[in-house]
Amino acid sequence: MPTSPVKTRIPLTSFGHLITEVKRQLFGIEAPVTDQLTGWRKHFNSYTLQGRRNFVLATYGLLALTAAVYMMKRSNKVDSNESNSIA
Repeated sequence: MPTSPVKTRIPLTSFGHLITEVKRQLFGIEAPVTDQLTGWRKHFNSYTLQGRRNFVLATYGLLALTAAVYMMKRSNKVDSNESNSIA
């Protein structure tokens, strides 16, 4: 198993936890307590599993929405080309 210059109890296979540990040890940045998070940061943060899940769901939702809009625009363009060639 690879070793890290940072003294960590977390294996390097978990990249997110490694980054959190590096921030804590090198920069002195501690994760805020969940009660300290307010507003949108309460629901979208990198400190809790729920916050990370919400980021993933929002990303997938945005990709699906973009694909749906693209498909709708594409079908409208194809329909207008067919109606012009028929008329």
